[in-house]
Amino acid sequence: MRFIDIVVIGGGISGLSAAFRIRQALPHAAITLLEADGRVGGKIQTELRDGFTLEAGPNGFLDSKPSTVQLCRDLGLGGQLLVASEGSRKNRYLFLKGELQRLPGDPFGLLGTPLLSLSGKLAMLAEPFRRRRGNGSEESVAEFARRRFGREAADIFVDALVTGIHAGDPEKLSVRAAFPRLVKMEAEAGSVLKGFLRAAKVKKRAAQARGEKSQPQRMWSFAGGLGVLIHALRESLGDIVRTGVRVRRIERTASGYLVRGDGSESWPADVIVHTAPASAQAESLQEFDPALAEELASVKFTPVNVVLLGYRTQDAPMAPDGFGYIAPQNTRRDVLGLQWCSAIFPGRAPPGMVLWRALCGGVNRTDVTHWPDDILVSAVHREMQLAMKVTAAPVFTQVIRWPQAIPQYEVGHMARLARIDELGAKHPGLILAGNSHRGVAMNDCTEQAEVIAARLSGQWSVIAERFSVLTTDH
Repeated sequence: MRFIDIVVIGGGISGLSAAFRIRQALPHAAITLLEADGRVGGKIQTELRDGFTLEAGPNGFLDSKPSTVQLCRDLGLGGQLLVASEGSRKNRYLFLKGELQRLPGDPFGLLGTPLLSLSGKLAMLAEPFRRRRGNGSEESVAEFARRRFGREAADIFVDALVTGIHAGDPEKLSVRAAFPRLVKMEAEAGSVLKGFLRAAKVKKRAAQARGEKSQPQRMWSFAGGLGVLIHALRESLGDIVRTGVRVRRIERTASGYLVRGDGSESWPADVIVHTAPASAQAESLQEFDPALAEELASVKFTPVNVVLLGYRTQDAPMAPDGFGYIAPQNTRRDVLGLQWCSAIFPGRAPPGMVLWRALCGGVNRTDVTHWPDDILVSAVHREMQLAMKVTAAPVFTQVIRWPQAIPQYEVGHMARLARIDELGAKHPGLILAGNSHRGVAMNDCTEQAEVIAARLSGQWSVIAERFSVLTTDH
């Protein structure tokens, strides 16, 4: 039986982890990974500069799902994992009414928070007693939150949640697509708060069964930043990775597919795992399947600029032991949020310095993402003077621009996914993945990789039969 030709398109965390898991599941497959950029990693980029450890994209990953932690262990990086500080887990803030206000750490903390009025607190604490939703029409995140928690909590807490994860508009994002766990909790427990309590009990019992102590959700990275993971994946995959290759189009052949790049380069494939952003997927599939390409092209993205700031400790008298703050998008501030990088992972800044990371733009402030670097840095510094009480200008700055930072799972996204799945089913061996589809977090991407590998190892015989693959030697 000949080798299986598998082409993975896209060298971000989705494509790299998919190629790694597929090679584990199908060790005799001939795998090629194509990345348009000159480097792999996508938005995961770590740079060491002037004593700072700088992250251009994600700052770390949570252990709410096991997939990324397990990937690190399978790459031999388990001993290098670095957990975020305890303060960063417990202390998170909102910037409202001109000052930082600490978010309550649990439902009981709602009783004392100044962020809600008495009526707002009562409305949120009444969530377990509200009825489940009767009809099955798709709700926005804002509609779901108002129905479950009341308008006040939705405008403050849920807006902040959406801002911090999606930089999106809670009035437009689909709750089923963006926060499926909340919908599942309501359906299964009758309440989101009850669902969280039930999940905590299940987690505790599972830990006890393993003879372990149940741990709260934590964030992880490496002393050298997330680039350590990308480097390990790149080294593990070796010469199957081709960078600087832009896929122009995909064609159907008698025995499978042909992936065409720039010029005369092409790669035959029995299976294609396409993990590039939906816009790039649409471009490469435009001639192959116009209807499928049209669906993919309809996925929207929001731009975000990352502004890295290094301040002298003496000029930053207000540097809490915490994760950072969010400015809800309905406040329309120039900074969506700030991460206190050197507090989250000590060692990110040289002695006598702090490193902070401001996120600017988002769906409601796209204007900010077009400002020149000097104007953007000045605006962010003014926000730091107001929110963090800094007394002097930063001694280090760097601006990173992501025009297509985060896909927006707007209302209708689940129906779109159903149409994409239906159209894609006509093409055996074509797998569309990546964060444009079913989850924007690193864990979602690495979990998809496991699912793809399991699917291919279990279904290859079916795919081969439908393609009438010859069994001659390759």
